[in-house]
Amino acid sequence: MKKNAYLKTVYLHVCKSIHPSLMPSRVAMSLYVCVTCFFFLHAVGLAAQSRPAKGSLRDMGPEIATEFLVQYREKAMKRWSQDIETLEQRDVVQRDPEDAILFIGSSSIRRWDTIEIDMRPYQVVQRGYGGAKYTDLAVFAKRLIYPHEYSALVVFVANDVQGKPEDHSPEQVEECARYIAGVSRKHRPQAPVFFIEITPTRKRFSAWPFIRKVNTRLQKLSLSTPATYFIPTADHFLDPSGNPRDELFVDDQLHLNSDGYKKWSILIRRELDEVLQ
Repeated sequence: MKKNAYLKTVYLHVCKSIHPSLMPSRVAMSLYVCVTCFFFLHAVGLAAQSRPAKGSLRDMGPEIATEFLVQYREKAMKRWSQDIETLEQRDVVQRDPEDAILFIGSSSIRRWDTIEIDMRPYQVVQRGYGGAKYTDLAVFAKRLIYPHEYSALVVFVANDVQGKPEDHSPEQVEECARYIAGVSRKHRPQAPVFFIEITPTRKRFSAWPFIRKVNTRLQKLSLSTPATYFIPTADHFLDPSGNPRDELFVDDQLHLNSDGYKKWSILIRRELDEVLQ
């Protein structure tokens, strides 16, 4: 705006100096046309420079694609509003460590009691809530992400596919994950985003072929999106026969035990090290 105002001032000053009394009228008219064209083209150039290029971070702002969230918002607000408000209260009273890694997602994030020890030397901020799905995590993405100034975002959600009729499709999960990554890029453009592969578990192993399709979508999304990474973990939780390693889970055969979290943290730290160091 300041450049345009300055340009206008210069243009008016030049035009005043082109006076028919100082030169033949034809010459004055020609100069006036040339000066007008020059300043017009220069103004167009300034406008183009100030407009974000297609595909830039500003152009990819998440507000341009929020319509799809409408179908999930009512259910998410009814089911998880209180959980999100509890996390927001923590944001008020707890100060984030400098250059922390923000972990968001479902109960595997929430239940990780040893995360501060397991993730050393990284400082962490833990914001998980039980039962989270990518569809509602997308609804609450700004409320979970915007209060924090983090050096990287790590996301793990494992409830969209459970072998039930109401399961979400791989396409729905990918759309929500893409949106979450967009929210993070808009808030912290320099902070990479990591999606952790969904873990194979005994309780949901009948749905594993469908869960693998979701993992494939998350991996492809990470490969095609700037500063977005996929953390492969599934193979480490399967035995040589391709079945879940029960010794890495608590009795519900869904959530990790301490040994499972130790293995998980090694895989996560390895990927963080490659990108951040």
